[in-house]
Amino acid sequence: MKFLSILLIICFLGTFEYAYAQVKDPKKAAGEEGENRANNQIDKQVDKGYDKLEEGIGNLFGKKKKKKNDEAAEDQISESTGETVESVSDANPKEATSAPLKPWSKYDFVPGEKVIFEDNLEGEQNGEFPSKWDLINGYVENAIFGDEIVIRFTHDNDGATITPLMAKEGDYLPEKFTIEMDVYLSHRTTRYSIDWWDKRQWEPDQIKGIRRVDFGYEQGASYDGGRISKGLEEGEKKPYPHWRHIAISFNKRALKLYLDQHRLLNVPNITGNPMGITLYAGTYDSGNTGNFPTLIKNIRIAEGAVDLYDRVITDGKIIANGIRFDVNKATLRPESMGVINSIRNLMEQHPDLKFSVEGHTDSDGETDFNQQLSEQRAETVKNKLMEMGISQDRLSVKGFGETVPVSDNTTPEGKANNRRVEFVKL
Repeated sequence: MKFLSILLIICFLGTFEYAYAQVKDPKKAAGEEGENRANNQIDKQVDKGYDKLEEGIGNLFGKKKKKKNDEAAEDQISESTGETVESVSDANPKEATSAPLKPWSKYDFVPGEKVIFEDNLEGEQNGEFPSKWDLINGYVENAIFGDEIVIRFTHDNDGATITPLMAKEGDYLPEKFTIEMDVYLSHRTTRYSIDWWDKRQWEPDQIKGIRRVDFGYEQGASYDGGRISKGLEEGEKKPYPHWRHIAISFNKRALKLYLDQHRLLNVPNITGNPMGITLYAGTYDSGNTGNFPTLIKNIRIAEGAVDLYDRVITDGKIIANGIRFDVNKATLRPESMGVINSIRNLMEQHPDLKFSVEGHTDSDGETDFNQQLSEQRAETVKNKLMEMGISQDRLSVKGFGETVPVSDNTTPEGKANNRRVEFVKL
């Protein structure tokens, strides 16, 4: 009887495996349409079937299947790693909580205080060219990946090149600026490059003193064709594929590049003047299979890199748009830790400093929702600073919702500047 049961189970497993292969096969070009919802639903049904069969096998041989909550502890990818991305949530702000955040204790990247380019791909259409960019060469389009819209670069081995459409023409990069984006590393050969001029406007021989920055390949980064380079240690690398957060700061002549919390480049003296940005992306795919998508999202360029203490002295407050949260939630994203670490260090260096932590939102959504959300986000930041050793009596919280904008709410850049946390000196 036991032999017959095992035989039946093997037959069922074969049936599920065949059905699964029939669903997955058309998705060879994974970057073109991403993990579409229909297939996700089928995957869930297949998973349920496997669960039942696994339970049956366990019962047959006297082994109990693990409880779901036990499996979750092993299988769930924590939001604190930055690997998961949530789509827009309809959650009530009363339910928004601060999830555990793995501290990026050495992360010291602080974004510029004024956003001059923001592309979160809001309102973009699947299959169309991204509206805030211009094409230099190759093939680029918006694509659905998981439940979100991303920019997908061509599958062929030549890659593709784009440049942002900026409000300011000519040399649009200030002497101090930061750049951030999320990049998808589908294979060890995935590579992204930034040339520091707009290839629509200038030729290479017109640019002096600043060289290309490359990142992604083998989970590393390099400057000037590899003259200065560094990769992650083996223990810091992640299995492919995965998302990484890239942050670049330029301060008059010094350039730094971070991959997640790891600073890979620190070039102290660049004599040239960055005049613009041209972004290349591609993954070497020997069979042109399309199985290694090259994707970016959440691109932001911000102006300024003023010392935090100088901001407190001159303005009486620090405006931080670098503190990021999950959409419609008060859950901190890992890249927020650069600003929070800097605020903590500042308060430790100046024990007399006390701050009112004040949350602000853009005008999207309901007014009451935004008000509650701004209060909860301010509370989350306060709690994080207290967790890091700052005394509670040095921090208070307020939320202003959408009522105190610093920019208009009609552009992505304006909305990004309005979504902020302020530290007001008490």
